[in-house]
Amino acid sequence: MNALSTTMRLLALLPMVVLFRPAAPLAAQGTTGLTIYNDGRVLVRRTIPAQVPKGASEQHLMLGALDPSTLFSLDSTVVFTEARYDGAVDEPSVLRRAVGRRLTLQSGSARDTVVATLLGVDPERYRLADGSITFGRPGTLRYPEDLVVIDPTASLMVRSAAARSFLGVGYFTGGAAWEASYQVVLGGAAARVIGAAVIPSRTLRAESADIQLLAGAVSRSAPEQRPMARTMRTERMAADVSEEKQVSEERVGEFHLYTLPGKWTLLPGVTSSIALFEPAGVNYERGLVVRGQLPYWGFFPQRGDEEIVPVEVSYTLKRPRKTDFGDRPLPGGVARIYQADSAGRQQLVGEATVEHTPAGTDLRLGAGEAFDLTAKRVQTNYVTRRDTVKAGGWHTSATADYTVTITNATDSAATVDVREERAGEWVVVSSSVPPVKLSSTVTRFRVRVPARADARLTYRVRVSW
Repeated sequence: MNALSTTMRLLALLPMVVLFRPAAPLAAQGTTGLTIYNDGRVLVRRTIPAQVPKGASEQHLMLGALDPSTLFSLDSTVVFTEARYDGAVDEPSVLRRAVGRRLTLQSGSARDTVVATLLGVDPERYRLADGSITFGRPGTLRYPEDLVVIDPTASLMVRSAAARSFLGVGYFTGGAAWEASYQVVLGGAAARVIGAAVIPSRTLRAESADIQLLAGAVSRSAPEQRPMARTMRTERMAADVSEEKQVSEERVGEFHLYTLPGKWTLLPGVTSSIALFEPAGVNYERGLVVRGQLPYWGFFPQRGDEEIVPVEVSYTLKRPRKTDFGDRPLPGGVARIYQADSAGRQQLVGEATVEHTPAGTDLRLGAGEAFDLTAKRVQTNYVTRRDTVKAGGWHTSATADYTVTITNATDSAATVDVREERAGEWVVVSSSVPPVKLSSTVTRFRVRVPARADARLTYRVRVSW
C-alpha cells in the first residue's frame, strides 16, 4: 500500500472521531431528544417522570436554561394553561430578591459577621443594627437558601385528559450549534470527499439524548450571530467506528434533517464530530480565473497604471444525478482541500466556505491564489463620447483597450479564464481570443498559456451609461 493510500485511509477515519459518549438507557428517568440548528438554536423534547393526575395540577420541573416563550406540550391530550419560569440563577438576581431581608455579611473570620437589612440595589444600600445606613457591602454576603435558585425551574399549570406518569415538554434553548466539515483529498483525475457534522457544545449538557441536526436557514424573529466555537477539546470514542450505523437524512419542510444513530451525550466545552456519509470518489476540475477591471455599475474611468492581478484557483467537484455524491444534499460548512507532496504526505492547499447545496449541483471551492501563475493588466487606450438625449441630460460612451499578460512559471501548460463583468450596456468590440458571453453581465476569454512562457490577451470594450 503506498503512502497516498495510507494517508487517505487515515483521513477517512478522521471525521469519525466522535466526542459523544453512548450512555446507558434511562427509561426510568425519561428521555431527551434534541434538534440542533445551524444558527445556534436547540429544540429540546423531553419526557419527564411526573405524577400527572386527570384534570388540573401544578408541576414543577427543573429544565435548565431555556426560552420560556417556547414551552409547549408534546402530548395533544395535555395542555399547559399557565407557566412560570425562574431562570435567574445569577447573584444580581438573588440580590434583587433579597431587598427588604435581613442578611448576614462576613467581614473577616467566620466569627466576624454583620447583620444588615438590604434596602435596595443600584446602588446597594444597607441598614445596620444601630440604624445607620451604608452604601456598599460591609462584608461578604451569605444568602439564605430560599433566595437562591440552584437550577432554573418551570412551574406549569397542567390540564390532562387522563392520569399519566410522564410529562412531555418541548422548548428551545441554546448553547450548541453545528456545521458540516468536508475534507477533499485531490488525486490525479478524481478526489475523495469525506463529510462530517461538527457540533461545538458551549454550555449545553444532554445525557443519553437522541440527536438530530437540521440544515437550512430557518427564519427567526431576532437573528443572532451564529455561534461556532473553534477552540474546544475533543475526545476519541472508544467504540469501533466501522460497526457504527450511518447517519440518516430526510427532507422536512424545505430543510434537511440528519438523525444520528443511537443515543449520545453532549458536554459543555466539548466539540463533537460524526461522519455524515461514507467517503465518496468524485471527478473534479481545476479552474484558474483573472477578474476583470470594469466597474459593475456607473461611471467607467480611465486607468493609466499597469496593475498586477491575482490568478484565482478553484476546484469544482462534479455532482451529476444518479451518483451517490451527486444525489446527496450537502449542508453548509467548511471544506478543506488536500494534495499530496512528492513523499505522499497530504498538505492543505485550500479552504472554502460551503453554502447549503442541493443534490445535483456542482460544488465550487475557492482555493486561493496561484503562486507560479501571475497576471498583469494595463489599459492602453481610452476614448469617451457624450451625446444629448431627447429626454434631456447626457448619454456617455467610453471605448477602452486592454492588454492582459499571463506568465506561467510551471512545467505544464495552463488555461486561464479572464472574466469581465458589468451590468448595463457594454460590448466587446474586438479581441485576440474569442469572447464567450456567459450571461448578460459576464464575458469570458479563455487563454492558453504554454509552460514556462507568457500569453497575451488584448481586447476592446465599449461601455455606455
